[in-house]
Amino acid sequence: MSEERSLNFIEEIIENDLQSGKYETLITRFPPEPNGYLHIGHAKAICLNFGLTQKYGGYTNLRFDDTNPVTEKTEYVDSQQADIRWLGFEWKNELYTSDYFEQLYKFAVQLIEAGLAYVDHSTAEEIAQTKGTPTEPGTDSQYRSRSVAENLDLFTRMRNGEFPDGACTLRAKIDMSSPNMLMRDPIIYRIKHAEHHRTGNTWCIYPMYDFAHGQSDSIESITHSICTLEYVSHRELYDWFIEKLNIFPSHQYEFARLNLTYTVMSKRKLLQLVNEGVVSGWDDPRMPTISGLRRRGYTPESIREFCERIGIAKRENLIELSLLEFCVREHLNKTANRVMAVLDPIKMVITNYPEGQSEVLIGENNPEAEDKGGTREIPFSKELWIEREDFMEEPAKKWFRLAPGAMVRLKFAYIVKCEDFVKDENGNVTEIHCSYIPESKSGEDTSGINVKGTIHWVSAAHAKTAEIRIYDRLFTVESPDSEEGDFKDYLNPDSIKVIKEAFIEPYLADAKQDARYQFIRKGYYSLDTDSTPEKLVFNQTVGLKDAWAKAKK
Repeated sequence: MSEERSLNFIEEIIENDLQSGKYETLITRFPPEPNGYLHIGHAKAICLNFGLTQKYGGYTNLRFDDTNPVTEKTEYVDSQQADIRWLGFEWKNELYTSDYFEQLYKFAVQLIEAGLAYVDHSTAEEIAQTKGTPTEPGTDSQYRSRSVAENLDLFTRMRNGEFPDGACTLRAKIDMSSPNMLMRDPIIYRIKHAEHHRTGNTWCIYPMYDFAHGQSDSIESITHSICTLEYVSHRELYDWFIEKLNIFPSHQYEFARLNLTYTVMSKRKLLQLVNEGVVSGWDDPRMPTISGLRRRGYTPESIREFCERIGIAKRENLIELSLLEFCVREHLNKTANRVMAVLDPIKMVITNYPEGQSEVLIGENNPEAEDKGGTREIPFSKELWIEREDFMEEPAKKWFRLAPGAMVRLKFAYIVKCEDFVKDENGNVTEIHCSYIPESKSGEDTSGINVKGTIHWVSAAHAKTAEIRIYDRLFTVESPDSEEGDFKDYLNPDSIKVIKEAFIEPYLADAKQDARYQFIRKGYYSLDTDSTPEKLVFNQTVGLKDAWAKAKK
């Protein structure tokens, strides 16, 4: 469990609001746009919004911000719901901005009737030219002085589909000299003749984010509308709409978004990686998506712990990917069963072990687990697979593994001594011959022999085969978005390594999709979704140690 921590600034605001009686019930929302899969940055917002109502009572709504029919799909709605539930959260109400299209239209009419909105036939380029600059005021549109009656008629005709895309927009009439560029008569409705994933072709005009968001919050009586820092400048407009419409005063609060090293967080860029085949899909284990992390073997507990550790701040910063890896490593150390897998095999023959004989040894599943994780049976025989790196023909100083004349313990089994080895015509070692000491069986050792090295192994007669996928950073630089040129120029060509045939103990033939395993001395692994009973496929979630930190030194 995490240590007690001080309140973040949003929690302080909420506690004051509840204690003062400003609100009786805390209501938050998580409002993703269904135009892609959720990523680790969204996980931070999910943990914050749902975590607050878990802590203080109240509830959280899931509201899909579906105001752009061109980019939104039901596939994304389904995936986002699955990701939130996998993280361990449940919403009270499943809502859509499209639920409010009629009400939002009426709000727009209300603004027109109050003389606070007008239909503008200027092109996008013309509107941009009249916006001014941060230091120079904008100029009024030639259509800004249209009468209320004319604007109502034109807006009705926009809704009825009488104008093509881009012919006109509805703009709020605010202040073309405002120092906040967003307050310079922002567009609040645009024409899009496109089929919507829920409303079909009922609508051909759609509200802009800034118009839809605050009003949707208000309709749902959201008390604390929490978003990331890039929306600070939007808050003035958020408040303006609520004030002019005289509706429930939801209020916006901003926190620093999550920026993670060696990846990108833009859904547009992630979609580009998917569409261009750089990755296998949204759930590619190298992606920072929640579905990608899940497929790689990350646990919801580790992601929630990560989000708690990085905290909620008001200033942007870059979080080390190694912290996320630390969190999953810590959790899997306590929960993952230890198993044996040989990824780069070389044959070991125990010359004095009886031909045709085998026996069953007992292995401890997880010595770090509170209940030790139980035990399992491991077959042992005359011929074993061991890691090629565990043998050295000419041993280095302080080498405690196999070498001519050297002894090691086989995990859960016996002490063996290397007697000889065989090479092929190219000088490569192909087979190691050892003798074993029958009295040295783990748990029953009476040999009196002490050895410094222990290696893992798999019985050749009983081994199953598996494909192993080992992953590295997707990019070679910490902040690909900050570098010159195309972000794809910094893709890591070695971000995946595939071992086509590794040997695993037979226990893993029954590996479960949602289980995680520690391959002893190798790292943490989980079964991939490509896996079948005929062809097992495992993904490396994370190594046993932070090898990347060492590589950077």
